[in-house]
Amino acid sequence: GKSTFVNLILRLFEVTQGSILIDGFDIKTVSQESLRKNIGMIPQEPSLFHQTLFENIQYGRLSATKEEVIKAAKHAHAHEFIEALTEGYGSLVGERGVKLSGGQRQRIAIARAFLKNAPILILDEATEGLAPLIREEIWQCLHNLKDAGLTMLVIDKDLHAISKLADRHVVIEKGHIVWEGSTDALLANADVQTKYLAIG
Repeated sequence: GKSTFVNLILRLFEVTQGSILIDGFDIKTVSQESLRKNIGMIPQEPSLFHQTLFENIQYGRLSATKEEVIKAAKHAHAHEFIEALTEGYGSLVGERGVKLSGGQRQRIAIARAFLKNAPILILDEATEGLAPLIREEIWQCLHNLKDAGLTMLVIDKDLHAISKLADRHVVIEKGHIVWEGSTDALLANADVQTKYLAIG
């Protein structure tokens, strides 16, 4: 149900009953282009193109300058590993980013989101299956995004990391909201700690 919820927000599926409001506006009343321009998305498996690292980050905002791309990479903790490569930002990533590790691909996706600078950011289990150290680095990236004033909707099973990031938690079971509350309330309720949608 969580991924379906995300697809509804992005209007990849159209709402057939009820409505989804953002700042009081029904998303069906705005164009898909306008909606998606104002929402950044970091999925569990980010899509990278067989182009350079620079171009893959710049895809977040094609008008961005070199300085802006590098700044976004630094915020995403990606600059150091990029600079260590022989071709630096000119390195090709291969089909779907096969030349990069999972953590590196995620940091490129986060850099792209920094660069896009959309007011809403959705993360769908963006750190699932990554090594603990890489997860910690990525969560630090997300804290940086939140500190920049973005509204973040985070889907993740890592309660420890989410509890530091989210202001409000919503638990969804079989497509229905069964609980919502603060981080403190969630941590005090063992029954709702296994499946949840955290909205930061």
